[in-house]
Amino acid sequence: MTKAKFKTTSNKAAQSQFQAEFAKGSFVFTEGELGTHMYIIQEGKVEILQRLGGEDRQAAVLEKGDFFGEMAVLEDLPRNASARTLADTRLLQIDSSTFDQMLKDNPEIGVRMMRKLSRRLRETDTMLREIMGTDESTPSPEIPAPEAAVAASTSETLRHEESGMKFPLSSGSETMIGRKDPVTGIFPDIDLSPIDTQRSISRRHAKIYRRGDTLYLSEEIGTMNGTFVNANRLVKGVPAEIKAGDEVRCGVIPLVLEVGG
Repeated sequence: MTKAKFKTTSNKAAQSQFQAEFAKGSFVFTEGELGTHMYIIQEGKVEILQRLGGEDRQAAVLEKGDFFGEMAVLEDLPRNASARTLADTRLLQIDSSTFDQMLKDNPEIGVRMMRKLSRRLRETDTMLREIMGTDESTPSPEIPAPEAAVAASTSETLRHEESGMKFPLSSGSETMIGRKDPVTGIFPDIDLSPIDTQRSISRRHAKIYRRGDTLYLSEEIGTMNGTFVNANRLVKGVPAEIKAGDEVRCGVIPLVLEVGG
């Protein structure tokens, strides 16, 4: 395992945070070892590996802004997976002494962790049902599978004027807007990652609800950079009606609702 180079950050209030630099192909940690830190990817790419049937199998690929190893700061148990870099990578290493402050400064991280744990529980429940031969589960509307993330063709779209890209709304009753997140298995109906170069949009940023012929926009819990309709910021938990021609802004990304055509 390649040894990382650590250097303290310039933030004196976060003395327990370090930058860790790993060359491509290095293990950040291995399954079974004790851990006291979690990591946030600042640059590069990391794969999560789990040993099954005597070989390491890729469970997820994480990129800039993603986190991993968080269970080490929540409970004193050995690592249940390995983490290996797929490119030269720089990580922010965080121990338990700064974890609490990090959650206060960025509550979205706490929400993402809860969703990740919820997904694990759901997967465990499905596995137990399959083993017992009583699998009655159906795909969750909260966390759609990747293949379900492609919305069916509808007459309503969100158009990004600068790029010219159009994002069709789901033909179902709800359309999730955000950024895909392999950590929690979130694959929104409308993934704005290609145009959100500033990463201002949360993984689950907002939802558009279809109620008859009327559309409503609502901001999700944990959203950091706001959701706006015609420059008016939404109050979390209070849906706002949207119509053709309205500007919907998620973070710094402005979109225009188009109907028909």
